[in-house]
Amino acid sequence: MFIYKTNILQQLKDAGYNTTRLRREKLLNESAIQYLRENKIVGIKPLECICSLLNCQPGDILEYIPDNQKSEV
Repeated sequence: MFIYKTNILQQLKDAGYNTTRLRREKLLNESAIQYLRENKIVGIKPLECICSLLNCQPGDILEYIPDNQKSEV
C-alpha cells in the first residue's frame, strides 16, 4: 500500500495553493481534495498536478509499505 510521507494539503497551502484556489483554478477537483483530507491515495492525474505544483517527484510524497507491514504503521 502507498502512504503519504507528509500532509499534502499543508504542503500545497505552504506553496500558495489553498483548497479554494485549487478548486477555482480547476487544478484539483473536489473528490481529489477530499481524498487528500482523508489520507487516501489520489489517482494519477491529480498526482501529476500535485507533483507539478510542488515541483517534486511522486517518490518525494509517497512511500510504499508492503501489506505485511501495514499493521505496524
